[in-house]
Amino acid sequence: MAKLKIGKLVVIGTGLIGGSFALALKEAGAVVRVLGLGRSQVNLRRALELKIIDAPGALDAATFGDADLVLLAVPVGQMQGVMRAIAPFLGPKTIVTDAGSTKQDVVALARRELKGSLSRFVPGHPIAGTEKSGARAAFAALYRERKGVLTPLKGTDAEALSRVRSAWESCGAKVFELAPGEHDAVLAGVSHLPHVLAFALVDQVARHKDASRRFAYAAGGFRDFTRIASSSPEMWRDICLANRKALLAELGRYRGELGRVERMLERGDARALEALFSGAREA
Repeated sequence: MAKLKIGKLVVIGTGLIGGSFALALKEAGAVVRVLGLGRSQVNLRRALELKIIDAPGALDAATFGDADLVLLAVPVGQMQGVMRAIAPFLGPKTIVTDAGSTKQDVVALARRELKGSLSRFVPGHPIAGTEKSGARAAFAALYRERKGVLTPLKGTDAEALSRVRSAWESCGAKVFELAPGEHDAVLAGVSHLPHVLAFALVDQVARHKDASRRFAYAAGGFRDFTRIASSSPEMWRDICLANRKALLAELGRYRGELGRVERMLERGDARALEALFSGAREA
């Protein structure tokens, strides 16, 4: 297979996800020039200083008309506005992909907003990240040996799909394909639910009348469980609302599991508790 070479990459959202994508492709020698767009001019300047991007872009034909690949690395709540803004300027050969954590909503927006470019839109989600954000958080190794999911549509252009797959593989990711609904159901349980639980636990402790002392005595277990509660509130607000049906189902199941634990504690059932803990550890 010939080595991927992207002449011009446009990244919308030059933070952890978009910035790391650009850095990884640069490190792999897979891209010639990277332009960046974003809401924060301060962050764009930082991305330029850190050589994540080679120049800032604009919402115009000069930026998008001859772009080989466009990555939408913005919170899913911003996808509609971004898609609508770039649609008139996309070139006939420009491929668009995204890094959104939910896929059914993004696909629906793409059908509505990208219109003539829909066949060259490849929905994606790199399952990687940290609790940090912004250009300074970006690093080239973020996707190395991590899973990347693509959720192509029936009419997705085969070459577009192949090039997006190659781009993520050039970043070091292991790429898989799922249907959009399957993706959202799986991620609700293993990504979205854990973030909600972390945010909720920290909020519970913070609201306690003795919060300062409780935080002062919190050790490794609390830090490990709640580290992700320092992730972007805006991003996780959008993810939870976009995938609320699947997330509500997972919350219901988790509530049932907590009820089971509560009943074990009420009756002092040491054997049942140990069996649950042992099963979880083995899993």
